[in-house]
Amino acid sequence: MVNVKGRWALITGAARGIGYLTARFMAQQDCNLILHSRKLEHTEKILSEVRAQGVEAYAVEAELSDLDAVGRMLAEIDSLGVDVDLVMNNAGMQIAYRNDYCKTPVSDYTESFKINTIAPAMIMYHFLPKMRERGFGRILNTTSGIRLDPQQAGYSASKAALDKITIDLGSTVEGTDVMINLTDPGWCRTDLGGPHAPNAPESAIPGIVVGVFVDDKKSGRYLNAPYFTGMSLEDAVKKAEREFNSPY
Repeated sequence: MVNVKGRWALITGAARGIGYLTARFMAQQDCNLILHSRKLEHTEKILSEVRAQGVEAYAVEAELSDLDAVGRMLAEIDSLGVDVDLVMNNAGMQIAYRNDYCKTPVSDYTESFKINTIAPAMIMYHFLPKMRERGFGRILNTTSGIRLDPQQAGYSASKAALDKITIDLGSTVEGTDVMINLTDPGWCRTDLGGPHAPNAPESAIPGIVVGVFVDDKKSGRYLNAPYFTGMSLEDAVKKAEREFNSPY
């Protein structure tokens, strides 16, 4: 299992929901953090909490639908002078639920793809070459198991595209200590999942992070967080390495 003590992780969407819980959990593992949100004030609470646990942490902001802002955020992270070994693309947006789905506007697709596909891809492409040079890295992209739901076509299509990019890009590092995988928190009661979702956000821990701790040089996997609910991190890593195989 990977020891993340003293390493640097970028977590997008860290101000609330699954990203907030992820940041707290990673700080408990003594991992230093770069915490993204749309506005710096949104991360004030989690930034204070993780620093109180003794780790170093910075906050960065970017509206992920503004791809120029994403580029500025990446440049700011570079200016910090730290090696980002772990990237956790957690941030996402469900634009709308369209009961009359045949009237789905084009903007549902364009906005969904910018936030859920293109921005994570930009982040991956930025940090992957540096991970290859150092011979170590973990990229974990948060996807969704949504299917047969045309009412959310823009969201589901953008996540399917993220899956495709992740799996294809993962094939280029298969067998190395740079690993690119997918994670799915399940349907949780967050701002995105809504108040009627069946699962508490806490049920996604440790499964939502297991992909940064696995150490078997396999990429392209779909690590479904509910499969690990209630497990210790150590047992979750063993289960992931034993039962979730690379698709290549």
